[in-house]
Amino acid sequence: ALPEKKMVFKGLGTNKEDMNKLMLTPLIRYPLLGGSALITFEKAEVAQRIIDLKEHMVELSCGEELEELDRCRVRVQAAPVDILLPSALEIGLTRSSRSILVSDLPSLGIPDEALLDKLELFFSKTKNGGGEVESREFLDDSGQVVLTFAQDGVAEPLIARGRIQVLIGKGRYELKISPCMSGDITNLQLRPCRCPRTVLLSGIPDVLGEEPMRDTLEIHFQKGSRGGGEVDTLAYVPAGRWGVAVFTEDAG
Repeated sequence: ALPEKKMVFKGLGTNKEDMNKLMLTPLIRYPLLGGSALITFEKAEVAQRIIDLKEHMVELSCGEELEELDRCRVRVQAAPVDILLPSALEIGLTRSSRSILVSDLPSLGIPDEALLDKLELFFSKTKNGGGEVESREFLDDSGQVVLTFAQDGVAEPLIARGRIQVLIGKGRYELKISPCMSGDITNLQLRPCRCPRTVLLSGIPDVLGEEPMRDTLEIHFQKGSRGGGEVDTLAYVPAGRWGVAVFTEDAG
């Protein structure tokens, strides 16, 4: 089951033959258990070398907290990071019979609720071609508003007009009226993908503070003599806690 997610699609409608133009940008949230770390190297071959070695002995004697110990080591395991990425997505769209999408809204410098009140006031009047407004909603990050009327037969004539002059305060603005489409994911296919530059380190004991342990791991794994290389980033979660790592598209 997939979590519910609101999505706003911007652009022009097109023919079915051209429906392969939708681009998906991955934003993967990866749970990170306590006593583990994610380390991303600048080069993929370094990450693969660390994974192939599987087990690593990390020196802790550089930490001030354990300076009385001459040589203290911990054994950590290295494993690849596998995630699931969408490879195909189908969305079933439904056109609402009572809702309209209002766009080209002016920037008036007033709160969203105040603007919604003014839109509801205008579109609730029959002389403006409207009717009783049942609900109104700002769409996330789109600058558009969805107005839903209480009765059928109000939305379609407004949509047919396309654009309408709306009196807001002391100004008159031309707003765009479009059909309101809602959709559900009808088919989602996923493919396994291995992160080429990132390694999961596990089995890290809670023997150093968070910052000293993070520094110690980075120092160890950036040394070429131990199979490592230049570290791009490292995230460490101490035992007894948990975290979430966010993976985005690798431009490199």
